[in-house]
Amino acid sequence: MKEVDIAIIGGGPAGLTAGLYGARATLRTVVLEKQAPGGQILLTDLIENYPGFPGGINPEELSKRMKAQVEEFGGEVVIDEIDGIEREGNLWKVSGWEDEYLSRAVIIATGSEPRKLNVPGEREFTGRGVSYCATCDGPFFKGQPMAVVGGGDSAVSEAIYLTKYASKVYLIHRRDKLRAEGIWQKRAFENPKIEFIWDTVVKEIRGEKKVKELLLENVKTGRMSKLAVEAIFIFIGMNPNVELVKDIVELAPSGRIKVNMKMETSAPGIFAAGDVIDIAYEQVSVAVGTGAIAAMSAVEYINRNFG
Repeated sequence: MKEVDIAIIGGGPAGLTAGLYGARATLRTVVLEKQAPGGQILLTDLIENYPGFPGGINPEELSKRMKAQVEEFGGEVVIDEIDGIEREGNLWKVSGWEDEYLSRAVIIATGSEPRKLNVPGEREFTGRGVSYCATCDGPFFKGQPMAVVGGGDSAVSEAIYLTKYASKVYLIHRRDKLRAEGIWQKRAFENPKIEFIWDTVVKEIRGEKKVKELLLENVKTGRMSKLAVEAIFIFIGMNPNVELVKDIVELAPSGRIKVNMKMETSAPGIFAAGDVIDIAYEQVSVAVGTGAIAAMSAVEYINRNFG
């Protein structure tokens, strides 16, 4: 068992930022990430709206720099999947597949995962034409028609990205206008490879060994139609990863972790940051900001309770 001051669960922008602030406070800080540091940002090809990088920055490069900063100040970034948290005296025991960590404070930065359509064929064809990551799977369908479902920033920006490979991209949205940021809308409307299918939902994903067509329904008229595509990319929002702490901390009606302005949860010594908290916008800059607040609050908590 490893004894630390701050255990941060999740190695996305929020977790890495928290790690940086904890390490700079000269506290024993560990960032625990089950996969590669970076989190959800690794699922996109370019980050254009993070301050200080005109022209954008590759998400892998940004993650690499963040990790290096944590380590520069003495923090650790460890690959370990956490499957348990429990109180042990006035400390928290964080249990992973590789090790256990006895910590004075814990920061939950577990992020979120893509929301599913929950329609027939979605599960069956996942990995065979159904995807939630354009940069991961787009190149496999080069020269073929693809569909994107959603109307927010992720859906529209990834639809634009997929035009690098697709013969055509159909953007399917249940409403008659997009929710995406203005710059993404402008680029999408100007892209000749993108065709918009408004007021429409996917009712079924069909195929044999892989995706071949979608069954669509117009929500205003009820009219059913078929659309031939080789791949469907789904971007209809995210679900927070709260399974680890759902019985430990209070959740908001949104299903995300309820925090105050200092990123404190209902459990003393547990803080939260990033997409997993009940926050209005899922943006890298917001995750970074909440990660910094959570770490500073954790430092205060440790100083106040442990001297």
